[in-house]
Amino acid sequence: MTAVLDPNRIYAARLHAARARPYLATALYALNVVASPRVPTMGVDRHWRCYVSPAFVAQRPVEELASLLVHHVSHLLRDHHDRSDRYARAHDLTSRGDRLRMNLAADAEINDDAFGDGLPTPDGAVLPSMLGLDGGRLMEDYLREFGLGPCTDGLTWLDCGSGADGLRREWELGPDGADALSTRQQDVVRFRVAQSVAGRRGDAPRGWRRWAEETLHPTQPWRALLGAAIRSATSSSGTGGDYTYRRPARRSAAVPGAVLPSLRRTPPRVSVVVDTSGSVSDADLGSALLEVAAITRAVGGRRDLVTVLSCDAAARVVHPLCRAEDIPLFGGGGTDLRTGFARALRGRPCPDVIVALTDGETPWPSSRPACRTVVGLFPRVYPRGWQDHDRVPDLPPEWAHVVRIGTPQS
Repeated sequence: MTAVLDPNRIYAARLHAARARPYLATALYALNVVASPRVPTMGVDRHWRCYVSPAFVAQRPVEELASLLVHHVSHLLRDHHDRSDRYARAHDLTSRGDRLRMNLAADAEINDDAFGDGLPTPDGAVLPSMLGLDGGRLMEDYLREFGLGPCTDGLTWLDCGSGADGLRREWELGPDGADALSTRQQDVVRFRVAQSVAGRRGDAPRGWRRWAEETLHPTQPWRALLGAAIRSATSSSGTGGDYTYRRPARRSAAVPGAVLPSLRRTPPRVSVVVDTSGSVSDADLGSALLEVAAITRAVGGRRDLVTVLSCDAAARVVHPLCRAEDIPLFGGGGTDLRTGFARALRGRPCPDVIVALTDGETPWPSSRPACRTVVGLFPRVYPRGWQDHDRVPDLPPEWAHVVRIGTPQS
């Protein structure tokens, strides 16, 4: 005889979980519970359905079911399905064993601080110590440090569903099934939970506080922002355009006896001014060269249109771009990017865009250059023993499009 799900046990387990972890209540009540005799124990899909085996629910104490609900909703809140997919694509992982390893790593990320304080540790819960690893780390960190072997032979039964490792199961309803949360609804749930965690910082474990901080204040993709700023500057009205009679304008047909020129777009010229003063780290200079290569792609791969000059207190030799790694960046000491701007503007023909890569410890030109300007700001790095941490450098001028590169270093 097929077991029938007792909804009261699920209600009681969800209430117990919400009382033990009140900052997760929004997510716990957003889960849509689906009874399925085909699921081994309990699992979630990426659409926020929680599949439960009626027989399993009948056999387990309510407190343990509450722990399992917290565990599975944690997979969804931390986006383990999409993170697993991204990791699999980046490392060419395709087998079911690879997905099991992702499930184990995702469990290790969650379980090291999930239980206690009213939530018992479920039987068979995967802890970092079981994999020979330290706690307090992310799924991706664990994946780089362990493989399937003797320590995981007893865990092949583990199956938290596609919500943990991204691989769809035969017992899941899929994207067109009933009671699926849309992507927008999922984002709203995550944001509300993050707000709850931030409001109860003394109660939430460290892992949840870190997650909430990243959710409420996501790291900006500065490479994409810098690339977009450069593309916007190089494609703006009045940049890189000229008239030609080689291809008459369409308006010529309306003016008998006259040939009107058409506007031809020409690739823009870009001058990159790299701050090589002593306050800019070697890592930043390496990033600068990577960005020079990205700038070349932004102008259609025309390396002859991109020039690079290194600048501290004086502007150095202007280098045409051949390969980013071949550009020598000399400098040290103080910074005055005004000399770099002046040198770039003396070039013939004049650049359409100037890109300045600097930590901002410099005076700026007093007047706006006759071209678009993009400033990539490196984080400020101080030498050991530096006493003037509170000094604030002059901000880049308002006429420059500013993108902050990377994150500040402590």
